[in-house]
Amino acid sequence: MKNYILNFVIFLLFVGCNNPNNKQWISYDESSEIKSNQNHDIDRMQFKLIQSKYNDKNNWFGKLNNYLEDFSENEYQILKPLIFEKDIPSIQKLIISGDLTYEKLTLFYLYRIKKIEFNKNTYLNSIISLNQNVILEAREKDKKKPNSIYSLHGIPIFLKDNINFNGLPTTAGAALLKDNIAEDSYVVKKLKESGGLILGKTNLSEWAYYFCIGCPLGYSAIGGQTLNPYGRKEFESGGSSSGSGVAISANLSSVALGSETSGSILSPSSLNSIVGLKPTIGLVSRTGIVPISSTLDTSGPMTKNVIDNMIVFNSIMGYDENDNYSRKKINIEFEKIKNASLTGKRFGVFKSLLREPIYKKAIKDIKEAGGIIIEFDPPKIDFSGFRKILDVDMKKELPEYLSRYAKNNIEVKNISDIINFNLKDSIKRAPYGQGIFEGIVSDNTSKEDFKRLKVRLKKEGQRYFVVPLLKYNLDVILSINNYHAAYAAAAHYPCLTVPMGYRESGIPTNLTFIGPSFSENKLYQLGFAYEKETKNRIPPIE
Repeated sequence: MKNYILNFVIFLLFVGCNNPNNKQWISYDESSEIKSNQNHDIDRMQFKLIQSKYNDKNNWFGKLNNYLEDFSENEYQILKPLIFEKDIPSIQKLIISGDLTYEKLTLFYLYRIKKIEFNKNTYLNSIISLNQNVILEAREKDKKKPNSIYSLHGIPIFLKDNINFNGLPTTAGAALLKDNIAEDSYVVKKLKESGGLILGKTNLSEWAYYFCIGCPLGYSAIGGQTLNPYGRKEFESGGSSSGSGVAISANLSSVALGSETSGSILSPSSLNSIVGLKPTIGLVSRTGIVPISSTLDTSGPMTKNVIDNMIVFNSIMGYDENDNYSRKKINIEFEKIKNASLTGKRFGVFKSLLREPIYKKAIKDIKEAGGIIIEFDPPKIDFSGFRKILDVDMKKELPEYLSRYAKNNIEVKNISDIINFNLKDSIKRAPYGQGIFEGIVSDNTSKEDFKRLKVRLKKEGQRYFVVPLLKYNLDVILSINNYHAAYAAAAHYPCLTVPMGYRESGIPTNLTFIGPSFSENKLYQLGFAYEKETKNRIPPIE
């Protein structure tokens, strides 16, 4: 009997020690990890820092720990097949049938976050903060069933941490903004109207990767270095919506929002094998999002599948009188998209990309499914000066954001002030330098030259795609990852990127569908049909 009691006590201690709920994050000496990465083939993966010097993970949970006390590993394992890799309609069916609740769904994600992010061997640095009220909000959602399986009601959502949410600081990854509590952005208001639950904020490339030159994708002073779940410290996480891409790929939430100026949704979606939409400029408001360029910025959904992407996009669209580019919502044709086929559709294929085996295989798959393939060489265009748009817009618009949203939290007024603030402790605040910010400060482009530049680049960006679209009567143009993101950005064209497979190294790679402005329905139709035909996404190894 004594032996039985002793063994039982040992068992309880073992379970307790291995229960993520009991874990505390303890920072460790990462010097050997950093040293081992100094020979990485990619220069910007030769890290200087991995763990954040500003963000104590133990502060993420706070009072959320109280709700996790009674949530066990056994319950996590029971819920896992109901939630892991499942789309929103599948989850909502379980809610309607009573086999799942929004509270249990949220607890599952919180438990999983601690399980992965508090483990020295698995952490991804994908998260910056968690909403302390999310369980209470989930309980409120449980009082009402969703009106459709395509509803966001009760679904946990992560926000890239340059999107204002009144419940948490909006930092853009910068030490300067660590206490920046700002009113809800327009997109957050739309998410709340749709019943979505804000789970927390995700890490990002600091200032949306328009800050330092040649620095790692996914690094920020607040969040540390985001790591790719398919190869920690081996593969890049993509940027700048790095944490959103990683968190969704690792099943730390159902869906997330990212933001893009040129490639910042497409890149991390591709490198983490998830679906990302960069919408037509103006369909999603930018009000309350830390800006780079009002000419090119947009927010967009990042999800594990196309159907979830459609649901989120449908929820965040809407006309915003405070956004000069804002347009009325387009109607997302759910049934038409779900019934779409590749048969008879005309796909424009870059001849130069056919040397890449993974792209060549995707084209073969589409052709075998009945798609018509047209190979083409794009027209030569004058695309010089693209980055100048970002420089000029950010120089004006970032101070406007600081003045409107952060005036009670910080004293800095402009980019020069930010540079000076960081110089006071550059090892922690700007270990990779501030090269892009320094270039912005020195820019002296005139208003007339800037106006002409924007007009020329938009026309040239559109011509790059319109010439083959019209010449060959194409339904869509196919690219890889964010290869043609800048051209699409300048043209204000939408892009949908969908998992295409994995290269020999194991790194995920996506097929990107590009079409004219407001062609999101067609992109979704073809992206959904391709996803259904190929089922290429494989979640990271647990």
